[in-house]
Amino acid sequence: MVLQYQQHGTPVSAAWYRVKQALKIHYIKVSINLFIKQSNIMKEELIKKAYEIAKERYAAVGIDTEKVMETMQNFHLSLHCWQADDVAGFEVQAGLLTGGIQATGNYPGKARNIDELRADILKAASYIPGTHHLNLHEIYGDFQGKVVDRDQVEPEHFKSWIEWGKENNMKLDFNSTSFSHPKSGDLSLSNPDEGIRNFWIEHTKRCRAVAEEMGKAQGDPCIMNLWVHDGSKDITVNRMKYRALLKDSLDQIFATEYKNMKDCIESKVFGIGLESYTVGSNDFYIGYGSKNNKMITLDTGHFHPTESVADKVSSLLLFVPELMLHVSRPVRWDSDHVTIMDDPTLELFSEIVRCNALDRVHYGLDYFDASINRIGAYVIGSRAAQKCMIRALLEPISKLREYEANGQGFQRLALLEEAKGLPWNAVWDMFCLKNNVPVGEEFIAEVEKYEAEVTSKR
Repeated sequence: MVLQYQQHGTPVSAAWYRVKQALKIHYIKVSINLFIKQSNIMKEELIKKAYEIAKERYAAVGIDTEKVMETMQNFHLSLHCWQADDVAGFEVQAGLLTGGIQATGNYPGKARNIDELRADILKAASYIPGTHHLNLHEIYGDFQGKVVDRDQVEPEHFKSWIEWGKENNMKLDFNSTSFSHPKSGDLSLSNPDEGIRNFWIEHTKRCRAVAEEMGKAQGDPCIMNLWVHDGSKDITVNRMKYRALLKDSLDQIFATEYKNMKDCIESKVFGIGLESYTVGSNDFYIGYGSKNNKMITLDTGHFHPTESVADKVSSLLLFVPELMLHVSRPVRWDSDHVTIMDDPTLELFSEIVRCNALDRVHYGLDYFDASINRIGAYVIGSRAAQKCMIRALLEPISKLREYEANGQGFQRLALLEEAKGLPWNAVWDMFCLKNNVPVGEEFIAEVEKYEAEVTSKR
């Protein structure tokens, strides 16, 4: 029996009915796609119109927005791999986080292995304009399920990372890892126990060798950061002793000269459980870096809450070759909240531009928020740092300096304030459009889609 349907009172076959319904669905889909395409074209036209207005506004105060976007294209962040998995790493023998490090929150979907972590990083990078580096800690080696202690790490454990970086146009930076290990304790490179101290010296030497191979392979120096948690929970009467040990350890570590990596050294005010004394204080590392021509790392969460990190830039650049930034958002302490476009970060990037130091500063991110979508955290923080930089580059610095040189304080302050209201966001939108990444809040839906299809199923 052939099923029949009524079409305007006339019987039709089931096959014809199905064809007609399919054509209707196809027409609807085509119409929706056409509407979306037209909407995108209209939005693109609005972005371009807004940019042309912004271009004229900035030209009136002596700023070439096209040159600003060219500069932004060469502004490379170093994305921190540990945002994707809450600083877990891939060691078979991995233990709990120590060294005063905490990743708060338990949002579902964190990366559980090297493939998931790489996929998440690439997904995040697809929403961030420009090309960027990836910053690895030693515990993220490709250990192939084998137990590799920290003093046994070799360049071969990062061979797949080097290849991955080349395939994805993402250069690598590196970090030694002194925390979350049975030998971490309260002291590593400053430990009076020679066995423990030598263990960490060997670890850090090997990390420098890994960084050298990374830099050689990518044709660009790998920046290797050295930070240790060493300190004391309560009052110590041996401050000089531990710092002398740390200095000796650093001297041994840096004895070998490399051509394809650069060292940077990082201080901290205190760590959880080590509140009373930090061996590698800011004063210690500034002294060591100045004397030994080492790069200083400024982590925006590693200072007192009311201390200006921006103010340190001009002073340090007179005495050390380069700076490394670890941009974070400290909320009352080194809480490692996601970077946003706040006053301290704006001031930091403005100071770099005012010092004409774009080529002497390296820009890393360092936060790990496990309370929200981790890919979203990557995108928010990275784009916030870029917005701060584009704002800094759009500052009418020549006119401001002219006012200052002439003693015109009123005019300088007035222009500083009015510059805040100039349409920088139209230049930012155009920069995103040129880089074929979502403009404005469009990335939210894309991150939600990735969560629904990928991370929520972990």
